[in-house]
Amino acid sequence: MIAVGIVWPAVQTIGLAFVDAHGRFVGLQNFVSVLQNPETVDLGRFPFHSPPWGSLLHNAVWIVLHLPLSVILGLLLAVLLQRAHGAAFLKGVVFLGMVIPMIVGGVLVRFLFDEHAGVVNGVLRAVGLAAWARTWTDYPQTALFALILGSVWLWTGFAMLLYSAGLTAIPRDYYEAAAVDGASPWQQFLHVTVPGLRPMTTVIVAMTVLWELKLFDLVYTATLGGPGGSTLVLALQMYFYGFRALDPNRAAAVATLLSLLTLAVGVGFVRSSREGA
Repeated sequence: MIAVGIVWPAVQTIGLAFVDAHGRFVGLQNFVSVLQNPETVDLGRFPFHSPPWGSLLHNAVWIVLHLPLSVILGLLLAVLLQRAHGAAFLKGVVFLGMVIPMIVGGVLVRFLFDEHAGVVNGVLRAVGLAAWARTWTDYPQTALFALILGSVWLWTGFAMLLYSAGLTAIPRDYYEAAAVDGASPWQQFLHVTVPGLRPMTTVIVAMTVLWELKLFDLVYTATLGGPGGSTLVLALQMYFYGFRALDPNRAAAVATLLSLLTLAVGVGFVRSSREGA
């Protein structure tokens, strides 16, 4: 089953990336064509001009912004709700974003930043920043950041859930010993909680980066990569090459690049897990 469903399609995809439309071997030509395309990397605009910066850089921006926000917020919620009244209900509400299909999540994110119905613009008007109210996903300057910020709540529940499980595994003796030594709550958090959650942090970071690299459905539903390619990501670019431009060779090149990136993250995660074991 693995050979038929995974290995053989992967080998065929890699093979397509090294041939042209007539089946002739062209080496790395498809990869060069993809990487030289401003749709993939546009260093002439990055970082001093507004997006589009290219799908590869957009994925990188997702990782730089979305990863720390979702991990830190998930950790804070897990710690704050550890002994709070109604913690189970509140965690369920936060985790709701995780169980929603990302296609639905994309629609919700779009409405979240809508000029008239969006909560974000409602808050801006309430604090006297009505001039900033707009449909954020309609402008290249703000669309990418709106998707990233809007998707944080969809993924924070995952980090919160794993950190909550990790907190229960830290022996209470460690906190009691630290308190006897005069450690403040903040010092206990830094020197007991954070090191005790390191295995969970490794899992959360690896899974989050993999999600950010493979991102497709949320962007497809919310903006379809627009406006003007300002939210295009690698998986969506692969889809456009394969099913709109009908260019399976460049689509296979993007798929191979994406697979190599995710493989690198997977190998790093396995090595980190072995070192921590």
